[in-house]
Amino acid sequence: MKKAVEEALEGIKKKEGGPFGAVVVKDGVVIAVGNNKVIVTNDPTAHAEIVAIRRATEILGRFDLSDCEIYTTCEPCPMCYSAIHWAKIPLMYYGATRKDAADIGFSDEYLYDVLSGKIEDKKLETKQIDVGECMEPFKLYDEDEDKTLY
Repeated sequence: MKKAVEEALEGIKKKEGGPFGAVVVKDGVVIAVGNNKVIVTNDPTAHAEIVAIRRATEILGRFDLSDCEIYTTCEPCPMCYSAIHWAKIPLMYYGATRKDAADIGFSDEYLYDVLSGKIEDKKLETKQIDVGECMEPFKLYDEDEDKTLY
């Protein structure tokens, strides 16, 4: 966790993004680190956990991080939580809570409420279109005998 905090502090000093850091560890060895880089990259997905996971998958040459763990300075937002899940990381350590983050202006409560079905999303309009065309890749994948992608 100490390294994750160092990453967060470094990111703040460089004005790269919010006060967040993350570290991916495998067998007790740091594989990749990341800090929030939203501001410096103009990428709203460049959260510390995402940055660290992207680096770890690049270094290890695979998307499956099921033999790794992640340390993050704050309870992850829904996007980062999902990325940790999709990377198959089985253990996460975190420091600050989402309430701590909300107290300094980083609130994800709206997203948690929408995802849990507590409220209806009024900020994003969605419309389903072109279902037939969009199903073509699904059909092609379903017909493939070698489904090793996930």
